Amino acid sequence: MKKNQIKIFLAASVIGLGLTSCEDFLDRPTEDSYVASGYYKTDAECIAAVDYLYNSPWYDFQRGFFKVGEVLSGNYYWGSSPYLNFSLNSNDEDLRNMSYSLWAVNGHSNIVRKYIEGGGASEAVKKQTMGECLLWKAMAYFYLVRTFGDVPIVHENASMIESGTYNEQKKVQKADVYEYIIMTLEKAIEWLPEQCTEGRLDKYCAKALLAKVYLTKAGVSGSLNNSDLQMAATLAKDVIDNSGRQLEKNYADVFKLEGNKSKENMIAWRWVVSSQWTSQNTFQSDLGMTGIDEYGDVWGEWGGPSVDLQDAFGFNVLDDPATRPDVDTRRKATMMTVGDIVPYLWRDKGGFDYMRFEYDKDYNPAAWGEHRSPTGCNVVKHLYGNNADHLTVLGTSAARMASSLCTPILRLSDIYLVFAEAKVLQGQTSDPDALNAFNAVRQRAIPNATAETTLDFDKIWKERRLELACEGDRWYDFVRLAYYNPDRAIAELKNQRRNQYWNLNMTFKNYFTTGQWLLINADDDGKDQYTVYDEDTPAPNVTVNSFTIPFPMEDLTFNPHLKEDAIHVDVRETYQY
Repeated sequence: MKKNQIKIFLAASVIGLGLTSCEDFLDRPTEDSYVASGYYKTDAECIAAVDYLYNSPWYDFQRGFFKVGEVLSGNYYWGSSPYLNFSLNSNDEDLRNMSYSLWAVNGHSNIVRKYIEGGGASEAVKKQTMGECLLWKAMAYFYLVRTFGDVPIVHENASMIESGTYNEQKKVQKADVYEYIIMTLEKAIEWLPEQCTEGRLDKYCAKALLAKVYLTKAGVSGSLNNSDLQMAATLAKDVIDNSGRQLEKNYADVFKLEGNKSKENMIAWRWVVSSQWTSQNTFQSDLGMTGIDEYGDVWGEWGGPSVDLQDAFGFNVLDDPATRPDVDTRRKATMMTVGDIVPYLWRDKGGFDYMRFEYDKDYNPAAWGEHRSPTGCNVVKHLYGNNADHLTVLGTSAARMASSLCTPILRLSDIYLVFAEAKVLQGQTSDPDALNAFNAVRQRAIPNATAETTLDFDKIWKERRLELACEGDRWYDFVRLAYYNPDRAIAELKNQRRNQYWNLNMTFKNYFTTGQWLLINADDDGKDQYTVYDEDTPAPNVTVNSFTIPFPMEDLTFNPHLKEDAIHVDVRETYQY
């Protein structure tokens, strides 16, 4: 954690200058320029000091967030990535950056909260902003414990750094870490305002996260804890009934640039294009198709949503597009393929036409003339499109590897499903409120779907996958399941279709040029080329140990205690806010 120490020292001496308020949070970006002396004296200064916690410390987590959440879980195909074949080890760069980022969030949150506590703002603003610090801290720990398992608790940084003990902290048992997250969120709920406008965190955001924490913690002992499940259900129901938030009418609206103002996005990284590198969203570079924007900064067409995820949607790229059934609206909002047009990307060109983008130089002068995704699809979520899209919606320009598209990390629909799952795991399979929550999510996506009258775990498990696909969450569903039913989690991962298709380009190009859908095409030598799924690459070797990701080598080097067994800590006796 050597790099973490550097980041934490910086955080101890710097704070943000961008002056924002609860009302103009989305309209006035923090520039991440810092001065230490004489700050935290006013309400505006304390609010501004917290703004950067919504983006910059999370920047290095972006790639790990997607690779762990989606590639490791089998939702996304990423070439020969170790996340795809479960060969991940401590030397992985994305894993290292992920760890650095999460510890940096914790360190920044701790230190900014201490500065605010001793500052000159009004009591109401002090509580609001300290509550925001605690919620971001809890979110960082929620990722840490679900990723690495037992982890140290760094409650307060300055004394550890001053005493030289920062890298001597021992791992704490998972159950205690979850209790620490709960304790932290309880205090955040006490301090945060009832509601805040457009993007800032409030009391119900903390309650929503706490509901999901309780659902996850319920199985950490190896069997399900009914009181934890009841707490998850109670908190989720409170959010559903009293937060004042509703699901967007159209699923795709959550992920457009306009979705930056969606109340469904309860907790999101609020990126901004600014002069400060790290404040911006760079997902389009990894996940978009080369040429989608003007900056020469995109290279993601060589991956794509997995065949297994396509199967879950009841969708097959080998089906003739003219007759292909598409009943779930979430499919087109998640992935695009031959025959698709995404109307909110490339708006100045009438929408992003997937096939024309690949094959039509009149439409896209940089068209490659070939299909490159090994799965026949490319992702739609996390893309903002071109600069005209960015300007039209946000009134500001994008930049190289930089957009201001927010990244949802906890949505209201997730909480609907947390509520339904908590009820089902308690054996309440016909609970009317759980049915209403589940059907609200499902029928938004499939308007003509028949309402379910009973629920079971399998229905909710699948619904979570479809609802949250490619949002960095799926692996953590497997971790939660593996706490109390590892055999099921292992079996599902081993049985996924995680491999690629062969010879898709010949079928796609022929369809574009002739309108005929042929899965057998002749190559330049007149030989038949079959478009088929790769059945030969073996399934990954998933074991019970696969659900705990190894610490980065640097962390192990600078803190040898991470190699030792975890200790029990009574967190409520040991730590106070």
